[in-house]
Amino acid sequence: MICSVGIWGKSTWWGGGMLGKTGGKIRKLIVGTNMVPGATITTAGTNQHMQAHGGGIVEVSGVYYLMGENKLNGSAFQSINCYSSTDLVSWTFVNELLTLQASGDLGPDRVVERPHVLYNDQTEQWVLWMHIDNSSYGEARAGVATSSSICGTYTYLGASQPLGYQSRDMNVFKDTDGTGYLLTEDRANGLRIDQLSADYLNVTSAVFLYAQDYEAPALYKSGSTYFMFASHESGWSTNLSGPWSAWADFATAGSDTFSSQTAAVVNINGVVMYMGDRWESANLMTSTYVWLPLTISGTTATLTNEVNWILDIAAGTWSVGPSETTPEDVGYIGGPSPGGTLTFPDISSTVATTTTIRIKYLNGDSTQRYANVLVNGVTHVVAFLPTIDGTPGSSTLTVPLNAGSKNVIEFEAYESGWGPDIDRLMVPIS
Repeated sequence: MICSVGIWGKSTWWGGGMLGKTGGKIRKLIVGTNMVPGATITTAGTNQHMQAHGGGIVEVSGVYYLMGENKLNGSAFQSINCYSSTDLVSWTFVNELLTLQASGDLGPDRVVERPHVLYNDQTEQWVLWMHIDNSSYGEARAGVATSSSICGTYTYLGASQPLGYQSRDMNVFKDTDGTGYLLTEDRANGLRIDQLSADYLNVTSAVFLYAQDYEAPALYKSGSTYFMFASHESGWSTNLSGPWSAWADFATAGSDTFSSQTAAVVNINGVVMYMGDRWESANLMTSTYVWLPLTISGTTATLTNEVNWILDIAAGTWSVGPSETTPEDVGYIGGPSPGGTLTFPDISSTVATTTTIRIKYLNGDSTQRYANVLVNGVTHVVAFLPTIDGTPGSSTLTVPLNAGSKNVIEFEAYESGWGPDIDRLMVPIS
């Protein structure tokens, strides 16, 4: 399929000291549902940037579920959220797995981090493990909860220090024989791999200890080889109890894993995907997700940075995404009366298709801005996180386009509020 475009952004109102210009020409149109690392992801059901930090993805019957930390109102525990998707691009809020309680481990000013789940085939229960702590990080415990459904309400069972050791950054791993493991950072001694009981509710024995202080572990098995990823480096072994190789970089040296910290490594129908968090410590709700294809060959794992990439889940393949056009400032939209709109007419596509549009923007506020984005008359609410130092951010919108040259994308105010400064649109071509 070939798509073409010759579009000029037209702003009907201007404000804030920047005139909307007719210079926002889009030069390329790329068809496909693009993965855009580090972008704002607006979720259906909340119209907010997705709040599922420090978590992982699990697939059930063709639906992908993402569970993670809600940081909308700061660092203290608010909830563990669950979202669903069929393409890993468009996400819908489903449920809060655990919610803020009046007191106790899930009470005010508590730390609940790194939630990860395993399904237990014997008990037919989903088992959720997480880091439980106080605000000074002095407890270093592992908490556990269960539910009969992956995105249901979980029953919290309590927390402890596994085998008497500290437990902070953590993850879980289910081996091909069904054995469950807890991976956890024991800061006093190192990074631990501990075996879980048959019901996955308790730690029964120590399997291996990395006598180094590595954070954010993730374990992945390729054939008979295990790969451990943690804080910018990786190691491998053919047995969980070792011996393990020396740690080695799996991303470009000096990139700090492309400004992210490991959350999980998952298999998406044959495509190995690295999941990282790009933490913004000054405003945690603005933290974004860096998901990238990970190449494993023999005992080598390699991660390369991609501005965007196309994941074909059905085929189990991925391809490099499009290059970017030159930035063009277009101007502000929305605000009090008379408000304003920004229209991109005459977007052409040779076929009716669904594509991911990347919206480059600026938002100098400390909170999210929003806009109604109308694609061929259908309204979509899109969130725009704060941007830093005048560097444009990215928000994504996956929408259908009609065959022909009359597709129209229009930006307008959401609930009379200010929208972002639209820098440019990146609409793919293939």
